[in-house]
Amino acid sequence: MAEEVVRIAARGDGVTSTGRHVPFGVPGDVLLDDGALAPGPHHQEPPCRHFPECGGCQLQHVDDEAYRGYLQSRVETALYQHGLATEIREPHLSPPNSRRRATLRVLNTAQGVVIGFNAAKSHRIVDMRENFILRPELLALLEPLREMLRRLLPSKSPAEVHMTLIDQGVDLLLKGLSASKLEAIETLAAFATAQGLARLSMDQGLGPETVYEPERATIALSGIPVAFPVGSFLQATSDGEAALVATVREAVGDSKQTADLFAGLGTFALATRATYAAEASRDAAAALQQAARAARVEHRDLYRRPLDSGDLDQFEAVVLDPPRAGAEEQVRSLAASNVKRVAYVSCNPATFARDAAMLAAAGYALDWIKPVGQFRWSTHIELAAAFSR
Repeated sequence: MAEEVVRIAARGDGVTSTGRHVPFGVPGDVLLDDGALAPGPHHQEPPCRHFPECGGCQLQHVDDEAYRGYLQSRVETALYQHGLATEIREPHLSPPNSRRRATLRVLNTAQGVVIGFNAAKSHRIVDMRENFILRPELLALLEPLREMLRRLLPSKSPAEVHMTLIDQGVDLLLKGLSASKLEAIETLAAFATAQGLARLSMDQGLGPETVYEPERATIALSGIPVAFPVGSFLQATSDGEAALVATVREAVGDSKQTADLFAGLGTFALATRATYAAEASRDAAAALQQAARAARVEHRDLYRRPLDSGDLDQFEAVVLDPPRAGAEEQVRSLAASNVKRVAYVSCNPATFARDAAMLAAAGYALDWIKPVGQFRWSTHIELAAAFSR
């Protein structure tokens, strides 16, 4: 008996009303008696020749309407598991070719340099010959990189390329490539100059070392230039960052005393004019302190030393933007505090829902959630939420 696909599961499979998982199924598709899939109105032709072999995208066969529905469903399901529900606003989707950072795998083979993302569920590299998610400035480097790495990378020796688009251009970090000889160093310097890189750094196993930086590398956050340490975290797209900033500002409202926890370089601290920020990375904390001179920035690991309720009581609002593990211990202290508003930015709906349940039990109202799809056509989801009491 034919079955209709009604939703998309967390890892990207379609699911029928009876719970059958259907690879590449989209709501509205029909699973026929012979096992074939009849495409429905939300099933689109994937734009990239590498799909589905490449593991960089899982949902290129899903149109925007169904993709927004998938993002909303992921959030609703995570909340439901903790007995929560709220307004889920229409998700923001970053457009194609908007991602400004990427980590690519590299291998020098007999056929040439292979560079790209790993194949799905594999360590094999899919040689990237077209791409519909990365910014054009990053894509323009691929062929020059192939030529340069062909000369410097030993045969069958794996490496990584980390690319981030910042104010001055592309910030490039090479991992796994040795360049101890003068000829190799001159080749790298010539490559950086010819390609107009913002910075070129290398990690030969002992941490990043900058070999080319004609001017100080910065990233503008809320219009303020912030020093950009090598390997720093940056929101994946500039429009996604803007969407998250707007929702955080709304959640914080007109609060005068605001704390930004897990602050990074200050994406939200600078946007909300936070009076206090805590960040575990020493380099990021120093960069933020230099940019936000009016705020107190503390180099502090909030997993090891969360602020207690007494520390938090001086603030009207708190912004949280923790890693995927969430902020369980810090949220426990926050739940016991007198803070009135909380803006929570998360890249993991499951840990967010766990933490949200603690806040709800302490009397906070979960006012709304805004999903943000910065990693277009992937199963990765971010969100910003507003709590108040």
